[in-house]
Formats: sequence, structure tokens, C-alpha cells
Amino acid sequence: MKHIHAGKVRDLYELDGDLLLVATDRVSVYDVSLPTPIPDKGKLLNQLSAWWFDRMSDVVPNHVVSATDVPEEFAGRAMRCKPLKMVQVECIARGYLAGLGLREYQRDGKISGVSLPPGLVEGDKLPEPIFTPTTKISDTGHDEFMTFDEVLNEIGEDTAKRLRELTLEIYTKGAEHAAKQGVIIADTKLEFGFDAEGTLTLGDEVLTSDSSRFWPADEWEPGRPQHAFDKQFVRDWSRSTGWDQTPPGPEIPADIVEQTRQRYTEVYERITGKTWPRG
Repeated sequence: MKHIHAGKVRDLYELDGDLLLVATDRVSVYDVSLPTPIPDKGKLLNQLSAWWFDRMSDVVPNHVVSATDVPEEFAGRAMRCKPLKMVQVECIARGYLAGLGLREYQRDGKISGVSLPPGLVEGDKLPEPIFTPTTKISDTGHDEFMTFDEVLNEIGEDTAKRLRELTLEIYTKGAEHAAKQGVIIADTKLEFGFDAEGTLTLGDEVLTSDSSRFWPADEWEPGRPQHAFDKQFVRDWSRSTGWDQTPPGPEIPADIVEQTRQRYTEVYERITGKTWPRG
């Protein structure tokens, strides 16, 4: 087993020709990995992602070879995956107005070139889900919104249209399931790549608390920030410290660590119907 890369949250290894994607307990906000781990976070993300990959397998092929045939030291927090040539576009579906999408709308009345009705407020449900891609690589080091025409120019018409179709289909299917469990999926980020046979394939993670905004449906109220079952809770806390969003990030207090773990656990249990072991 050869270590290839340490990301902000995941570590990558080569294992017998496959990739081993290991979800750590690190948490990253504003592209900075904070120094304090969230216990169980990696396992919660990995196992929620594995649950969704299985559920979405009739929509699009995915990169998972096995979520169980992994080295013992990474049990529960790793997936053995097919290598992919990743598409250099972050595929984002939005069904509600929040985060960077809210800021873009407030400035331009549109997101990624998609015009929206006037007068929307934070947390509003959009008339229909929209595809709002961003760059994976930019001069600033941060994701930047792209119009669909820019995606067409970047990767070609056929691939761009298929990415938009798949992103909205996965989001819609996931949001419909989550709604039955009392969870709103406000938006989500997906990544795709091509496998060795040239098949467009879903990779990275899918519909997790790191890649999506999850809100309890019974507390949803447009016009204000929503209760977050995702890392928005840590983002909000980090902003309250006065941190300037450059490395190194601040240490996370114990009560924020525990509340974050509880939120990740609750949404995992709601969505999957499984009980997460306590302690």
C-alpha cells in the first residue's frame, strides 16, 4: 500500500491497482483544514457516501470497488475505488437559496448565469433545482462559478449536458428520499470522472454532510440561517471567532466538536434508517 496524497479531509493510497480513499476525522472550512478532529466524522461520511452510491447505482456508474475489502486499520472509513480521470468541474445542484449561491443571487439576480425570480430570501426554495457548476481549479485557489456555456467550452457539449442531467437527477432522487425522513437537501456538490473504458462515472463522495447542506424540514424558515446538519455549523462558528480564513485555522472547542458530531450522526441516522453506535 502506497500513500499518494493527503488532502484537506481525505488521504489517498494505491492498493493493488485500485485507489484507497480514506476519510479522516479532519474538518475543512474555507479550504483550510482545522487542527481539531471531529470523532467518527470520517466513518460517518464514508458510510453515508457508500449508502448513497449503492442507492444511485441505477442512475450512474460509480467508482466504488468495495467499501468492506479495505485494510483493517481503515475499516469503516475507507473505500477501494477505481481510478478515474476527473472532470475539472465541480457539479453543484441547488434546490434552495443559501451560501455562495445566495451571495451570487443578491449581487446579480442569477447563479452561474441562471436567472432567478426577484425577491427571494435566504433559505427560499427555488422554482426548480438548478445546475450551478464551479471551477475545480482557479487562479485564486477557490471555486468560482461557471456558466453552462463556459462548461460547454471547457469539456464539450455532450459531456456538459450529461453532467447537468446526472447532477440534477442525483440531487432530485436524493432530495425526495431525504424529504421522507424529514431532511431538506438544500444543495450538493458532485464530482465525476472517466474510467479506463471511457465511461462517465460518479466519484469522490455523494450527498454527505461535507458536500451538501442538510436542514431539518420541521425547522425550515426562509429569511434566516437554517439549522445545519452539516459543516456549515463549523463554518459559522469559525466566522464568529474573528479568524481571517487563512492557515492556520483555530482550534475547535470541545462543545462545538460534540455538537458537530451529533449533527453528522443525526442526519446519517435519519437518511439511512440505521443507528450509529454511541461512545
